[in-house]
Amino acid sequence: MDGQTPAAAEWEVARSLMRGLGPSWTDDIAAGRRAVLDTYTPLLAKASAEGFAVVRDLAYGPHARHRLDVYRPTASVGPASAPASAPIVVFVHGGGFVRGDMNANAQIYGNVPRYFARHGCVAVNVEYRLAPEATFPGGAEDVALAMQWIREHIAQYAGEGGADLSRILLIGHSAGGSHVASYLCDPCVRPAAPEVAGAVLISARLRADVLPDNPNAPGVIAYYGDDAARHEANAPMAHVDAMPVPVMTVVAEFENPHLDTYALEFCHRLAKRDAHAPRFIQVHDHNHTSVVAHLDTGDDSLGREILQFLHEINPSP
Repeated sequence: MDGQTPAAAEWEVARSLMRGLGPSWTDDIAAGRRAVLDTYTPLLAKASAEGFAVVRDLAYGPHARHRLDVYRPTASVGPASAPASAPIVVFVHGGGFVRGDMNANAQIYGNVPRYFARHGCVAVNVEYRLAPEATFPGGAEDVALAMQWIREHIAQYAGEGGADLSRILLIGHSAGGSHVASYLCDPCVRPAAPEVAGAVLISARLRADVLPDNPNAPGVIAYYGDDAARHEANAPMAHVDAMPVPVMTVVAEFENPHLDTYALEFCHRLAKRDAHAPRFIQVHDHNHTSVVAHLDTGDDSLGREILQFLHEINPSP
């Protein structure tokens, strides 16, 4: 690591730890997740608090979990003559349908919107109701409700430059990716016209399987119900042909069982529909949790890919 800054050396060490953890990731995913949080939380805590401002716990609906945080950039990331209006990035966390918080701790998953705010976006971190209190399609309905709030109110929190509602990128991780995909594709939820310019599905659960090696099978049942016949019909894969916007699909090298193969199937079906392949990224060295926990540490290979995707699908005016 000769010649590296201390920060670069630290995230390289963290990535090396993830590489070592990867081959045993599926042996004990809960223990692996704890190891990820223990590795990245102190690293993220060292990141600068400059370049963004945040307004927390804004209500977008009546439930206690209908809350979101808005991060806005406070520093210019382009030339002085660049348009002031910022793109919007919306992040929906995971948690196996039955657990999870937009702020799992003081750093994660606020690191995700923080990263995008540092890069000139107005970024929103979304909380949603959990199963079994909110069963299918409750999570997707909450995404829809949050999107309605964003379209109506984000200008109040975007700062002097404002926010560009024509340039919204919606990102979902794990179960949050399921909710994002259902919100975009499922006829029982999707808006009449797309409300976003594109979507990024990170380690998303796109099939509702309850296979013996699925560590989140109880969560699938809690959210989709115990009628196996409905799992196939209600999961996002059933509605992939209705995807109305460009999609970037992301998996970790060390993924939870089957999620990477479902992502490939989702991309294959979009490729058949469109006669060209959608963007697909496998993030080397990382696992199902670190694939998002590493953002804003300086290890920004995935972050750069997402930003490039955002600017390609809807360039700045």
